[in-house]
Amino acid sequence: MCIERGLKMTGQRRLIARVLSESEDHPDVEELYRRAVALDSRVSVATVYRTVRLLEEKGILERRDFGGGRARFDPADRGIHHHLIDVDTGSVIEFQDSEHDALAQKIAARLGFDLVQLRLEIFGRKATPSTAEPAGTRAPRRK
Repeated sequence: MCIERGLKMTGQRRLIARVLSESEDHPDVEELYRRAVALDSRVSVATVYRTVRLLEEKGILERRDFGGGRARFDPADRGIHHHLIDVDTGSVIEFQDSEHDALAQKIAARLGFDLVQLRLEIFGRKATPSTAEPAGTRAPRRK
């Protein structure tokens, strides 16, 4: 995809692109650097920053802001998917939801628009046993 978009692929760019394509956790630049340098000690953090910027400019990579003050990245070719972000740990869960997608299409059409992009990012906290139960289903306490 990089070459198709007019990006000259040096060895280090190829390595960084491979690290990104194998990542399932939406890494930030510092994490990309750690992974790349573990494979090739000649990779510099500046090269990672430049490569990420180029990949983003070419539409190969998408920047995400999941909080925490750092940009994280997602390959643009993964298709429509959404994110659930754990606000306590920062972990990101990718999911698909055809009902949500259909609702977004209906809303756009009702307002006279063609949907061109859909992005859903849900920020949450892992439910504790007491908060995971739907209201009204909790067994009464015995005294």
